[in-house]
Amino acid sequence: MGISLYTPYVYPQTGQSTKTKRVSTGDGTHKKNLSDNMVIIYEDESHIRDYQTLRATWSVKGRQKQIPTYGHHATVSLLGGVNIETGEFLCMETNQCNAQAFLQFLQYTLDQYPDKHVVMVLDNAKIHRAKILQPFLHEHEERLTLIFLPPYSPNLNLVERIWGWLKESVIANRKELRESIVSFLEHLTQFPEKVLQRIGQIVMSEN
Repeated sequence: MGISLYTPYVYPQTGQSTKTKRVSTGDGTHKKNLSDNMVIIYEDESHIRDYQTLRATWSVKGRQKQIPTYGHHATVSLLGGVNIETGEFLCMETNQCNAQAFLQFLQYTLDQYPDKHVVMVLDNAKIHRAKILQPFLHEHEERLTLIFLPPYSPNLNLVERIWGWLKESVIANRKELRESIVSFLEHLTQFPEKVLQRIGQIVMSEN
């Protein structure tokens, strides 16, 4: 399919549209051209815990503000992917981020783009290479391509910027954690241009 690791370049096959869109990323290391029939999704998982959302706050001088806990922490596990051309953010909540959940997310992603070939860029986590995925990948090889980033390079995965943004935005209250996440994700849906700004994406269309 003509895709390399550091600079994925996707070209149209016979019978496909030859119109291309040029997209430059913030760090300049990924993707130059994309045919009209393909979308690139940067994917990763995230676990949002209530204690991770604690931020600096005002309190009486000399006294550290305390927030009560009840023996366990609220956690929301998410699988997400960002369309680096449109800013659309796909997200699915799961009880556990395992290979089965990732398989469901792959199907969910394909369902969102029924007429497209999805190129998914992701890290080398075990769940992304699990044997359980192989039958699905083989069945959908005409519609789905996985591109693995170099090991230990989270800075290259653009969706990490969305997860960081989410953790900065949610409320530090375990009872409101899920509501805050839902509100944040709804905000992303309404303003995809902010997603593009956050991941440092500049999009230019050419005939």
